[in-house]
Amino acid sequence: MDLRIKEVIKEKGKTITELADIMGINRVNLSNMVNGNPTVETLNKIADALCVPVTELFERPKNDTVSLTCPHCGKSITLKAE
Repeated sequence: MDLRIKEVIKEKGKTITELADIMGINRVNLSNMVNGNPTVETLNKIADALCVPVTELFERPKNDTVSLTCPHCGKSITLKAE
């Protein structure tokens, strides 16, 4: 899953430095965590510091397909947006 930590930080009007200060860690360490593969524990700490649910830090799946059932034949039809 893709993360959107940087976007949430901006949405909250904060910088990486400000968030690091709130979390009580070094800016470089936080930056490495955000740009790397953060653990669940780290994601929870970031979410708590930003006052958002941890789910807010993840990209929402793009719903670009729709499945329908043909009312005439009962066949399943999948439509994909481009």
